[in-house]
Parts: sequence; C-alpha cells; structure tokens
Amino acid sequence: MTLLAAQSIVVAMDSLEQAGKDLERLEQQLKALLEQCRKLREENQSLQNRQESLVAERASLVSKNEEARSKVEAMINRLKALEQS
Repeated sequence: MTLLAAQSIVVAMDSLEQAGKDLERLEQQLKALLEQCRKLREENQSLQNRQESLVAERASLVSKNEEARSKVEAMINRLKALEQS
C-alpha cells in the first residue's frame, strides 16, 4: 500500500468517525427536543384543564351574582311597596 493510499484510508476513517460523533450528537439533541415537546404537551394540557375549570367557575359565579342581584332587587321592590302602603 502506498503512502497516499494509507493517508486516504486514515482521512476516510477520521471522516467516518466524525460522522458517527455528529450522528450521536444529533441523536442526543433529538431526544432532548422530543422530551421538551412531551413536557410542553403535558403543560399545555394542564393549562387547558385549568382554563376550563376557571371558565366553569366564572360561569357559576356570574350565575350566583345574577341570582343575588335578583333577590336584592326583589327586596328593594318589597320595601318600596311597604313604604307606599
């Protein structure tokens, strides 16, 4: 084997070794990205659940507020009617 052929083989091996390292690094980055996506999906689902809960709670409070308002108005009307009697 000539010196040039041996150098070519070494360069090719170095290139393959570097490609392997690059692939490993890319694989690790991809795993980290997938894990981050999973965490974000979980967080998003949790936030959506919380939002639904808060919307339902708000609707309940609005309903109770309206009911209380109606009762207060009815009391005021009764008081006015008693004053006029």
